[in-house]
Amino acid sequence: MTVRRNVTPWASATLVLTALLTTSCGGAGSNTATPGAGSPAAAPHGYVEGAREAAEQQSRLILNDPGTGNTRILDLITGQVHTTAQVKDAVRLETDGRFGYLHTPGGIHVLDSGVWMVDHGDHVHYYSTATRDVGELPAGGRAQVRSDAAVTAVTDEDGLTLLYDRGKLEKGEIASPRTLPGTHTGAVVPYEEHLLAFTNEGGATGLVILDREGRRVASPDVTCEEPRGDAVTRRGVIIGCADGALLVRARNGVFTAEEIPYGETDVPTEERATAFRRRPGSDTLTAAAGDEAVWVLDVTERTWTRVNTGQAVAVNTAGEGSPLLVLETDGALHVYDSATGEQTAQTKPLLADGRWAGPDGSAPVIEVDRSRAYVNDPEGKKVFEIDYNDGLRIARSFDLDVRPVLMAETGR
Repeated sequence: MTVRRNVTPWASATLVLTALLTTSCGGAGSNTATPGAGSPAAAPHGYVEGAREAAEQQSRLILNDPGTGNTRILDLITGQVHTTAQVKDAVRLETDGRFGYLHTPGGIHVLDSGVWMVDHGDHVHYYSTATRDVGELPAGGRAQVRSDAAVTAVTDEDGLTLLYDRGKLEKGEIASPRTLPGTHTGAVVPYEEHLLAFTNEGGATGLVILDREGRRVASPDVTCEEPRGDAVTRRGVIIGCADGALLVRARNGVFTAEEIPYGETDVPTEERATAFRRRPGSDTLTAAAGDEAVWVLDVTERTWTRVNTGQAVAVNTAGEGSPLLVLETDGALHVYDSATGEQTAQTKPLLADGRWAGPDGSAPVIEVDRSRAYVNDPEGKKVFEIDYNDGLRIARSFDLDVRPVLMAETGR
């Protein structure tokens, strides 16, 4: 194994190690079903048994009211609303692009939204099938779930990680998990047929690269104090740290870990980026920067930009060159130019004054895809669809029979 160090112009450390990787359109870890040697005829490229392939993204919204447990899946193509299992007392909703993970004090409820995307780099496949209630994963409300095409990693608040076969989840089954050896700080992130994790050794939190059995491939000499928040982009995995972020990449069988500092001498703890929002596949990330500003992280340029927006309830962007969307406490959606910090547009209030924060502390979110943004109004029992490329025009509004307190978009 070879490790070499590169120094960037801003004195960030780049650590490189060799690792065995396999990537191909129909290879291991993809959702593509390949017939066996005895098959009478080869299936079409991208074929997935039981699913319908489409030329365009098949988006759905998972919606949940923690108070009643009522859960709905809204099909954004047809406008149809699917009723699924009741899940009460959910405190958080995560998604990996297909499955919704509703975190409750008693476990994590898994819902199959029935839509997903397979990104092969030079082309993309979009699929849809029926929605399905999968069942419960045993974990506390503070557990973190991260997935790729092959494995779902559930890391609890004590750092113990269970690995589930994601292929079984796709069939509606929850297989017995494997326990990853040791404990880790923050979420364990599946990436390029390996696992990215942090261990605390000698008082410092360092990155380790593990194989899928939990064996340590390498322990690069890089630290990330208080790792919180992560996002998988086309350029690698971003992980939030106390002094900025790490960008972990795999290219030609080589992993690199590169620091992206904030560029300021001291960012207060309350102004750190600890939860990233972005359009899946985008290399531009957003995060709250305390009460009065928003961070924009350009992964391509390795730069942070702080935009003074006022108090932000939710934030997101579709990517480089797209508007920065901020839902503020006046209930309106505001647009900012990320480069200049100038506000360029805003809607009328979508949420009535005081309705942007729920009694349980939850707040609306902004989900963004390539042409539309979605804002949930829990008290109004609505979801707004915004055309952010057409003056923030309200393209559609969906009236619901539930309070959509928690919302996540799938199919991307």
